[in-house]
Amino acid sequence: MSTAGTGHVAHVAATKAEPRGFTLRQYAICLKGIVWRESLRFLHQRERFISALVRPLVWLFIFAAGFRQVLGVSIIPPYETYILYSVYITPGLMAMIQLFNGMQSSLSMVYDREMGNMRTLLVSPLPRWFLLCSKLVAGTAVSLLQVYAFLAIAWFWEVEAPPLGYLTVIPALILAGLMLGALGMLISSVIKQLENFAGVMNFVIFPMFFASSALYPLWQVREGSPLLYYVCQFNPFTHAVELIRFALYTQIEWISLAVVVGCTVLFTVAAIIAYDPSRGFLSRRGEPGGGA
Repeated sequence: MSTAGTGHVAHVAATKAEPRGFTLRQYAICLKGIVWRESLRFLHQRERFISALVRPLVWLFIFAAGFRQVLGVSIIPPYETYILYSVYITPGLMAMIQLFNGMQSSLSMVYDREMGNMRTLLVSPLPRWFLLCSKLVAGTAVSLLQVYAFLAIAWFWEVEAPPLGYLTVIPALILAGLMLGALGMLISSVIKQLENFAGVMNFVIFPMFFASSALYPLWQVREGSPLLYYVCQFNPFTHAVELIRFALYTQIEWISLAVVVGCTVLFTVAAIIAYDPSRGFLSRRGEPGGGA
């Protein structure tokens, strides 16, 4: 074999031996960049932070105060004694913050797609599933800041949880945030124009919130309407609320944990497929996000 041929074979072998893919450091840099971008966007949009707190605080200060003496809550797990109505609805309001934040994040994705910023993100050499998951992580991190800001204000309203509960609730908040963010991402993949987003959200946010255990115990719902009770049971948001409620009192609701984890995986996989340029909804419509 000639020297040139030997050199060519050695070059091919060396090329095949080179590691393909990206290192953990490169993945970490990408994740950090996306989280940092979402954090800066959140900090620069002060009205978004204020509105995220106004919604639950209106329910806590006005709605709960008005029904404090009317709607008593009996002793139900995870509570060990009678509680005020404002204490009961606090976990539901925490989940509501994450629900609205997940939809706000998906709204930003629709906006980025219309403005062309989505193409810049999705043409990155990194795997698309990792980019979308990084967006989920960034949105969840922002929602955690909002939830703890709400809890700090609620503490002055005499809505307190066990001190350890403020730490044990973090995994539940992360799971709930990922699930609701993945749902919002999935919805954003089928919305064609930004103007249609508000109408679609009204058919998602309000039914999910009101048909859940966020505002009233399910045993009271069952007494009033057995059909609505079963609707609430099949609502993933109900299980997100209960997971947060039990975790806030240092307990685990295993059924809710299984449902939230399962829905998180399902919504995430569906969103990744929807944003796939060869199989997703975007490619069928020929939009910028699907042509990367």
